[in-house]
Formats: sequence, C-alpha cells, structure tokens
Amino acid sequence: MLSHNNPLIGLLMFLTATGASAETLEDAWDSALNNNHQIKSAKADTSASEQQLHSAEGQRLPDLNVSSGYTQFSETPAAKTQIGGQTAQFSTTQAGSVKAQAIASVPIFTSGRISHNIDAAEASLQAVQSNEITSVLNIKMQVAEAYIAVLRMDSALQVAQSHVDTLELHMKDVNNLFDQGMVARNDVLAANVELANAQQLVVQANNQLDIAKARYNQLLDRNLADEVKLAHQFPETPQGTLNDLSGNALKQRPELVTLAQQIESLGQQAQSVKAGLLPQVAVNGGYQYQENRYQAFEGMWMANVGMDWKIFDGSSGHRSDAITRQAISLKEQRDDLSSVIGLQVRQAWLDIQETQKRIAVTQQAIAQADENLKVTTDRYQQGLSTNTDVLKAEDLRTTTYVNLNNATYDAALAALHLRRAVGVL
Repeated sequence: MLSHNNPLIGLLMFLTATGASAETLEDAWDSALNNNHQIKSAKADTSASEQQLHSAEGQRLPDLNVSSGYTQFSETPAAKTQIGGQTAQFSTTQAGSVKAQAIASVPIFTSGRISHNIDAAEASLQAVQSNEITSVLNIKMQVAEAYIAVLRMDSALQVAQSHVDTLELHMKDVNNLFDQGMVARNDVLAANVELANAQQLVVQANNQLDIAKARYNQLLDRNLADEVKLAHQFPETPQGTLNDLSGNALKQRPELVTLAQQIESLGQQAQSVKAGLLPQVAVNGGYQYQENRYQAFEGMWMANVGMDWKIFDGSSGHRSDAITRQAISLKEQRDDLSSVIGLQVRQAWLDIQETQKRIAVTQQAIAQADENLKVTTDRYQQGLSTNTDVLKAEDLRTTTYVNLNNATYDAALAALHLRRAVGVL
C-alpha cells in the first residue's frame, strides 16, 4: 500500500532542512565579499582613485627641484675689449665647471585650475566608491541566485526521488496483482517503464544539483567539489507600495550615484581645462651655485614671482568641449538607467504578486493530488481502476510538487530581485 503525508508535511519535506551547520545566505555573502576576485578588483580601483585625489591635492604643495651637472668646454670662454687702442682678452668662465641649483615653486593663483582638478578627483572617487557598492550588490545577487539554485535543485531531487519511491511501491502492487492473475502483463511492463523513466530523472536531478553546487562554490572562491549545505532562510521582502519602492530605488541605487558623480567630475575637468587658459601665478625661490673663479659670487639665493598666461591655445578649447559632451552623454545614460530601474522594480514587484498566488494555488493542489493518488491506488487494488489511472495520478502528484517547489523558490528569488532593484540587497 502507498503511504501519503498531509499537505503541510508534504510541503516541508521538499524544503532543505536548516541545521546548525547549514550555511545561511548572509554567511555566503560574507564569504564571497572576502574572497571574490571582482570585489578585490573594485577595491583596488577605489584605492587607485584615492591616490589620484591625493595627486590632485598635491598640486597645491611646493615643487622642489634639485639639479646638478658638470660642463667642459673645448676652450676657456673669454671676452674681448679695446683698452688704449689695443685689443685685450680676458676669461669669463672656467673651461670646466660644476653647476647646481635647488629651486622651489609654489602656485599662488591658478584661476581655479587646481581647485577644479581637486573637485574632479573627489567626484571621481565618489563615483568609484559607488561603483564598488554596485559590484558588491552584483556579487551578492549572483551568490543569492546560485544559493537558491542549489536549494531548488536539492528540492527537485527530493521530488524526483519521491516519484521513484512511489512507483516502486506501485510496482509491488502491480506484481502482487499479476501473480494473482488479476491484471495483465501489460501493467507490469508499463509500470517498469514508468519506474525506469523516473530513475532517469533522479540521475539528471543529481547531475544538475552537482552543477549548481559547483557554481555556488566558484562564486565563493572555494574548491568546486566542496560539500554544500544551505539553510532555507532569506531576507525579508521590502515593504511599501510600488510607487514608494520605485522612489526609493531612484534615491538608493549606486549606479545612479556613480553616473551623477562621473558627470560632476567631467564638469570639473572641463572647468579646469578652461582655467588653464587664464593667468597662472607662482612664486619661485632657491639657491644656485655656478663654479667660476672669475665670478665674484659663485653661490646666490634667488626669488621671483612669475605669471604665465596663454593668450591663445588651439587645443584646450576643443578638449574642454569634448569633456563637456562626454558629460552630456552620461546624462542621457543616467536618464535611461532611471527608466530601466523603474522597470526592474515593477517587474520584481509583479513577480512577487504572481509567485504568492502560485504558492497559494499549489498548496491547495497538493492535498488534492495526494488524495487523488490514494483513492486511485485503492481502486486499482480493488480492480476498479486501471494501471494507467494510477500512473496518471502519480504524474499529477509529482507535477504538483514540482510546481510548489518552483513557486516557492521563484518567490524567494523575486524578493531578492526586488531588494536588488531597490538597492538594499
């Protein structure tokens, strides 16, 4: 005889049990963020951007240049003059001499060129930091999808195995009735074929589960063959109306922040290029030494204030315009992304509504499918129904559990997609 569970137990038997040693999704995220190479790459980009900001800020600091060299002439430099109608010549510099200097230069007015460079670097750093957050969210979403894929395939394997177990019990009933001469051999053959097909499904489910586990381990930078035991726990579904969730997404999505900061950085870069065409004032000072025994003072301190003003530059204006047009391009991308984000939120929100309805329907169908199989099996044992009726009832039961399994994990995945769409994964 076939044994049947009540609907609640039937549901729970296909969900992965949460044990003390089972890994939660939060554990998986922590492991991925600590080991994933994409995250390490994003952190390196952030560190590089921080150094670029320090470089921009360093433009305000003094430059100190030290130089030295030795010069040897083929002849001793000399000057000619007329003294009393006679030509006279005297040396002015040694034929071989050492020259050295240490000069410091401090910009005191750059028409905003340096300040715009610093603002551009700060905006660029914020953009990279937001991009790092985006990378984190993307990895967490990939891990979540792999996590659910493992749970889904594990439950699918249990469904496939329960199908085999049920058909094996039915096979015993068929053999008993055949031995008693109550059914034809055709029933035995049909039951055998159905059981073989079910066993093949178990093999396929096992293979798909192994692949899902390998994918999960790869994301966490583990050995692909490592054992995977996961807890059936997921973050809460974001609450609020669709309009509220869409509004929150536009405020929280790091991709929008990245584009906004990139636009700001380009704007500051364009201003810096333009400022380079305006007066640039700097103070220079230092010490110079020229080896020359014919010179009264070989070493001297010096200071000067200099101004550089490019009255005409054929490239800076075009470079500024090019940067400005890049900013316009990013603004268009940002507007398009805002629309895409609204669509993502709406789709995830609708998927949640759909999966909740599917779960409710399939939970009701579970009890009916179990009862249908029980009744059909009893009737078959009494000779009131056919072998085909039993196999069909079992197929309906299996399909119902598959539908419940998919609805359950589709709901969990839809909730995670909504969190990702809102930017709070």
